[in-house]
Amino acid sequence: MSNGGIIGKANVPTLGTASGVWTIDEVFLAKAQNIWPIPPINVTYLVIAGGGGGSFGGGGAGGYRTNKTGESSGGGSSAEGSFTLSLATNYTVTVGGGGTGTTASSKGDNGSNSVFATITSIGGGGGGGFSDTVLDGATGGSGGGGGVGASPYPAGAGGSGTTNQGYAGGAGVDTSANAFGGGGGAGQAGTAATNGVGGDGGDGVSSSITGSAVTRGGGGGGAANSTIGTGGTGGGGDGGLQGDTPAAVNGTDNTGGGGGGAYNTTGANGGSGVVILRYPSSYSLTNPGGGLTLSTATDGSDKVTTITAGTGNIQIA
Repeated sequence: MSNGGIIGKANVPTLGTASGVWTIDEVFLAKAQNIWPIPPINVTYLVIAGGGGGSFGGGGAGGYRTNKTGESSGGGSSAEGSFTLSLATNYTVTVGGGGTGTTASSKGDNGSNSVFATITSIGGGGGGGFSDTVLDGATGGSGGGGGVGASPYPAGAGGSGTTNQGYAGGAGVDTSANAFGGGGGAGQAGTAATNGVGGDGGDGVSSSITGSAVTRGGGGGGAANSTIGTGGTGGGGDGGLQGDTPAAVNGTDNTGGGGGGAYNTTGANGGSGVVILRYPSSYSLTNPGGGLTLSTATDGSDKVTTITAGTGNIQIA
């Protein structure tokens, strides 16, 4: 094999800019230079599911998973291991929506899962209602806050969180001065209600994957007839007071925050999730076929792509 009669280094393709389709000559030259097969690209991820909707209890935050070194995943777990992508290969991404808030006769709806390749974060659990059949908060990425049953007002338990993704919700209180539990957060359990005082939503987890520290994954506060539960830091919505002044607050979109619980009205909606990917700036990420809402910024020697909605495929090249 000659180099076209030119004395000097072989015309080896530049890594990171290839289309993913290689000629036989390019493969031969790359092998001669010990750069074939093309090495996979290390990617840092943050994948957060949609938060749970409130009922009377606050909704739980969406499941929170990351492999960013030095940071934490949800539920008090360490960051996950290294993760690589291959060039010109489709990887599925789905950003989970927040769960819908509901009335006393049902639990809040769970949030939807978020997916990046083989990484799945579980939607937050819906808050418990005001009925014997729905008094417990729902299990989810983080668990929903507990409701209360009919007279003599048994306390509903908080829903369980998912291991390595989030914490449990807090319980309701078994008294005629009804109050409801706070939803679990990615970084902290929701608190139990006390006499007339709603439980607070658990706090979320801070990440600097974009280059700036941002807290996401807060649980929703529980409703009460005296003092509301506040939403957890990181997008959790506050609970509502009897009479709807103030009203329950939705979880913040793209944080996976849980929706606040409401008293005798409809609970607030959970916030949508988000998928954030960080990778070397010599590469580019695309969405072949569309379906995703995304934006890319540069931070130092890396690019950061934030995907805020939709379902579709990504490729890196």
